Amino acid sequence: MPELPEVEVVRRGLEPGTVGRVVDEVEVVDPRIIRRQSGGADRLAAALVGSRLTAVVRRGKFLWWRLADPDGQDTGEALMGHLGMSGQLRVRTPDPAPTALLPPSEGPAPDPLRHRRASLHLDDGTVIDMVDQRIFGGLWTSPLQPTADGAVAGLGSPDKLLPDDAAGIARDLLDPAADLPAIARTLRSRRAPVKSLLLAQDVVSGIGNIYADEALWAARTRYDTPGNALTQRRALSILREAGAVMERALGAGGTSFDALYVNVDGRSGYFARSLAAYGKDGEPCPRCGTLIRRDVHQARSSFYCPRCQRPLPRARKDQVR
Repeated sequence: MPELPEVEVVRRGLEPGTVGRVVDEVEVVDPRIIRRQSGGADRLAAALVGSRLTAVVRRGKFLWWRLADPDGQDTGEALMGHLGMSGQLRVRTPDPAPTALLPPSEGPAPDPLRHRRASLHLDDGTVIDMVDQRIFGGLWTSPLQPTADGAVAGLGSPDKLLPDDAAGIARDLLDPAADLPAIARTLRSRRAPVKSLLLAQDVVSGIGNIYADEALWAARTRYDTPGNALTQRRALSILREAGAVMERALGAGGTSFDALYVNVDGRSGYFARSLAAYGKDGEPCPRCGTLIRRDVHQARSSFYCPRCQRPLPRARKDQVR
């Protein structure tokens, strides 16, 4: 499933070719991809056709385009795009760059439109395709509301408005408005395993299984450590390491294990080559040489070093402040 770095790579890829363009046509190939749209395909077309895409914004794993009417006035709605487990937002331009310019090992995925579910046709001939093999992602419109904390809504946002459907999503670690000490205190106030807390999108958004394991390895913390067993210093270390590993992944184009995650032009990310723990069961820990272990906890695989990431003492009731 695409996590924050992969979705941010997609957002950055969408920006130059879609922002400022007007939607001429909405093509729904498979209605399941717009199942969250109130009023169905007709309502989606009514909201989009003739509207200008004025910004593409991300918070956590959620993307949205801001919309303006033909007079340039904000419509009060956003077009949400969620990739789910296997969704892709692909951009086709009227004059595509020759594939020979792409690195041979990172070229476009084969048959890119095999699972096309919807397309937005823009006024300059550009087409945005929603491709989704498993159809867990989707496109739909959502009304805007002010942010609860009064800060800019997310990366790429022009103001402090965000969609209703993103209002319950916490800020992510690449967001300048994220309050790391407050997030750390939230982690420490709960008894749940720290990895589960990192995956809870209402605590901190955008982190999935891959980067949670990598952050916990970097911070020498075992995945099942209760949140209330963490010191503030360790909780902050985990968050900073999570932000750092996602920044590095972003610089590498994200993490691709198969063709389900690609950028808007079909290229895969290559951060998988730099992973220290995730997916490394039976391989030596890059730090100490102990073999990485895989445990299944709460129906998820967790990869960790049994030497570097030892259990912490349980917290006393008066320990968390």
